[in-house]
Amino acid sequence: MRTRVSELVGIDFPIFAFTHCRDVVAAVTNAGGMGVLGAVAHSPERLRVDLEWIRDQVKGRPFGVDLLIPRKYVGADSGGVEPSALRDMIPEEHREWIDALLDRYGVPPFPPESDADLEERGMAGLRVDPKRMAPLIDVSFEYGVKLLASALGSPPAWLVEKAHAAGVPVAALAGRLDHATAHKEAGCDIIIAQGTEGGGHTGEIATMVLIPQVVDAVAPIPVLAAGGIASGRQVAAALALGAEGVWCGSVWLTTNEAETSPAVREKFIAASSSDTRRSRSLTGKPARMLRSAWTDAWDTPEAPAPLGMPLQSVLVADSQRRIHRVAHNADSGDRELVTYFVGQVVGQMNEVKSSRRVVSEMIEEFVDTMERLNALVEAE
Repeated sequence: MRTRVSELVGIDFPIFAFTHCRDVVAAVTNAGGMGVLGAVAHSPERLRVDLEWIRDQVKGRPFGVDLLIPRKYVGADSGGVEPSALRDMIPEEHREWIDALLDRYGVPPFPPESDADLEERGMAGLRVDPKRMAPLIDVSFEYGVKLLASALGSPPAWLVEKAHAAGVPVAALAGRLDHATAHKEAGCDIIIAQGTEGGGHTGEIATMVLIPQVVDAVAPIPVLAAGGIASGRQVAAALALGAEGVWCGSVWLTTNEAETSPAVREKFIAASSSDTRRSRSLTGKPARMLRSAWTDAWDTPEAPAPLGMPLQSVLVADSQRRIHRVAHNADSGDRELVTYFVGQVVGQMNEVKSSRRVVSEMIEEFVDTMERLNALVEAE
């Protein structure tokens, strides 16, 4: 599966695995694809630990890092807001509404914690402003990443210049045509066109419609297809639409290596493709996740409007930790509330398997699909 993208980053198969789990990054990279670590919630210290571990595991094979670089967020005009100031900006009515929701489902409070634990909790939130993101970029270059991906916005000129000076290609995700052309103008080397079927932050345009539009609009820049891709047939469809590889996220969430909690993994395996919702309830921007009592509650008329990014993440950080801490109890209200980002391909994620097996099955099914399609046009 040689494409311009696979040759650009030096991989055997143009299968890119976006994941927050370092074990999945290493497993996919070692299987011939490229693991890309989502690092938006990392501290520089934690990122250094994870990248050093990945580098030791992959032994020279390429891996990447993905960061959120939104154009619009709370404090964008001033270059960002300190975490302590963000906490002060959260309306009390939002805190009270969440407390009432968790009380209604019997979610227990945290046990007593140390001062260090409380300080770490207080720093929760997404690193989206340049001041907090720059150290993550420096650490990424320090550990020799072979791809830097930008989600939610075009990468700033200084980042593109710095990456290119280090010989690192820059990719950016696009959910609309104008996003893709903005990425091209910003100097990106790869455009990731993500349809609404995908997990996490997505737009409203379907993959089948979006990919060929983006391919034509940004040529000759290569395009990766994302959103609703978890099998070899879907990889073949993406390449047929003009993409030169695929960017997958959800499919890794039920693998052996994933750090998905047991409660969430069980819900994923039992879910159908109709069991996801685009919701602003976790980050402040529309993101596809598993439908649960949490997403339903935020859709009710009495719910407060979600706050802007990153305020919403700061608002819900403690409540999400409380929910996930005891969601493994089958009869608890926490289990009803628990959710996580996932795309509509959750309906295909029906068993736990290794990341290497996922890659192998994708490749095998892709080859079978291409042989079947080739047979349709063979001369009699």
